[in-house]
Amino acid sequence: MKLAALYIRVSTDDQIEYSPDAQRRLLTDFAKKNNYSVSNQYIFIDDGISGKRAEKRPQFQKMIGMAKSKEHPFDVILVWKYSRFARNQEESIVYKSLLKKNSVDVISITEPIIDGPFGTLIERIIEWMDEYYSIRLSEEVKKGMTEKALRGEYQAGAPFGYTLSEGRLLIDEGKALIVNKIYDLYLNHSQNFFSIARMLNDMGVKTNRGNQFENRTVKYIIQNPIYKGFVRWNPNGKTDLREQKNILDDIIIKKGDHNPIVSESTWDKANKKLLSEFRSRKSKPNSVLAHWLGGLIVCSNCNSALVSSGSKSGGYQCNSYSKGKCNESHYVSYNKIENAVIKTLKELIQTGEFDYEILVIDENKDKLDMLKRSVKRLEIKESRIKDAYINGIDSIDEYKANKNNIQKEREYLQQQMKSIKNIKKTDKTKDQMIYNLKTVYAILISDADKEAKSNAIRSAVKKIVYNKKLEHIDVYLYYS
Repeated sequence: MKLAALYIRVSTDDQIEYSPDAQRRLLTDFAKKNNYSVSNQYIFIDDGISGKRAEKRPQFQKMIGMAKSKEHPFDVILVWKYSRFARNQEESIVYKSLLKKNSVDVISITEPIIDGPFGTLIERIIEWMDEYYSIRLSEEVKKGMTEKALRGEYQAGAPFGYTLSEGRLLIDEGKALIVNKIYDLYLNHSQNFFSIARMLNDMGVKTNRGNQFENRTVKYIIQNPIYKGFVRWNPNGKTDLREQKNILDDIIIKKGDHNPIVSESTWDKANKKLLSEFRSRKSKPNSVLAHWLGGLIVCSNCNSALVSSGSKSGGYQCNSYSKGKCNESHYVSYNKIENAVIKTLKELIQTGEFDYEILVIDENKDKLDMLKRSVKRLEIKESRIKDAYINGIDSIDEYKANKNNIQKEREYLQQQMKSIKNIKKTDKTKDQMIYNLKTVYAILISDADKEAKSNAIRSAVKKIVYNKKLEHIDVYLYYS
């Protein structure tokens, strides 16, 4: 009996009559009639997801990953139609070729294909027709959405300050007061997006998704014409002030059939101010290292990374504080933090009083990975013996005996893994750790460039926690 996986996909705009449950029933019936064994753990469902791009289908990617593994747990993938597998012929050919190399077939239960070159040709024609249909469908959907936008109809989830009822936007009076407050603070009290977000978070206000406000959330509320009674729709995706003019020209803005929260004049004033403040900033190339401590320092209050603040003197600030999500500033100048780190390392070397983490060395890591793969294979074996019992192939006694053998093997493997993980700290590792710290310290106080210092400190330091209130740092060390 061959082992089969089921792949089920339903997009939001078609195949409504074939729901996931309907496809599952049809595929399961086919499997039973054709002597395929199907385990529930190998039923993959992407619901409400387009088939155009495979990388945007999480369950599809999970299935392909399993099929590519050496111990691939199924021999065939059953689909209702080839269009469920892929609507892009190029992707279909790539993934089917990959599966074929791993001895996994794809079978459409409604489009039987004969063996041989002619069957392959028929399969390609079916895929081409599916792709053509998908393109036409996408064009029709976009055309319909454009027509709705031109009529001023809203086509998304309810923005903050509104609720949706039978497709119409209705004002949420409580949240509308907050929207008005945002515009008032920005226009009349010279508050920036960051300070407004901080204030809202201090008040306990949450976004529609239950998240804290960020400066970009406030900016979106200021920019969105929905609040002055207009709808905006961009056929090319999201709208941003930094988009090219030819893309912005495609955006449709029409008077909506909902009530505004702010007046047109208020919205226009706020956006005029926003445009006057907007400055395009050229980002630094990835190769430019701002400081050798970059990426190592974290905020003691929220555990977020400290990032370069862009101030003239140069320094770090909590990334979440910059977004209005952390309520404590952790700004520290480059000069101050590097002096503190160098001083702390010197004290650790002199006293020898420090703790450290031992990281598994490469050789043992390979052994650990091998043991983990063996445990994973046992899970597949366990699933197969269960399927054999359910399908009447093995008796209850055979099932119990097989399960007992697997459990013994699992316990042995887990014991081996435990012995590798529990590498003990010794005087030898402590002495080596001190030697490593001395080497790092020597490089940090030298004229070495930023990259050399960055590499040096990362060879012994896992992270540095900065507490601004106490003016204190905790350095977390590791040995490998």
